[in-house]
Amino acid sequence: MNYELLIAFVGATAALAISPGPDNIYVLTQSITNGRKYGLATVAGLISGCIVHTTLLAFGISAIIKQNDKIFFSIKLFGAAYLFYLAYQVFKSDARLDLSEDGVPKKRLTQLFRQGFIMNVLNPKVTIFFLAFFPGFLFSQDMSTVVQFYVLGVLFMLVSAIVFSLIAVLASMISEYIRKNGKVGIYLKWLQIIVFVGIAAYLLLSNK
Repeated sequence: MNYELLIAFVGATAALAISPGPDNIYVLTQSITNGRKYGLATVAGLISGCIVHTTLLAFGISAIIKQNDKIFFSIKLFGAAYLFYLAYQVFKSDARLDLSEDGVPKKRLTQLFRQGFIMNVLNPKVTIFFLAFFPGFLFSQDMSTVVQFYVLGVLFMLVSAIVFSLIAVLASMISEYIRKNGKVGIYLKWLQIIVFVGIAAYLLLSNK
């Protein structure tokens, strides 16, 4: 078992979770507007949705890996290309973080959990991202690929839940710091670009 690969996966996941995106910005605005427990309910919904994407990936891609090495290599090329595309999209985007509280209505905890879950499950970009991200971090020659994908999925959910929960708990402090320090958005933007490009390069250079 390659523990260094798992540590690299955890580090990349943490960097991506910290980088600004629709999910963590949504958690932040819910926490600022409605309170930390509402932000945490949103986090629980978003993270729970990852179980569905992990299951689709584990059983679908595992079957492909067993059948054809060339197809799996093509998947890795697609994954690298998609990650380069994401890096380019981030590069083109505005580095300023919009933390406007307008249009964030008060909702019940169950509503926020359900909305977070549905947002995640019905977002095809999450499935594509998992497909691009996970295959390069298979960490064992002996363990079933299905089990490995679930291990990676659990690690992804755990790390993301910790980061998102910290965002929810420290919402007011984080938002105030971001508003006062305009360069934060630029730093986070380049962190995200570096992570995307780094993972893409790793996928291209790694063996199965």
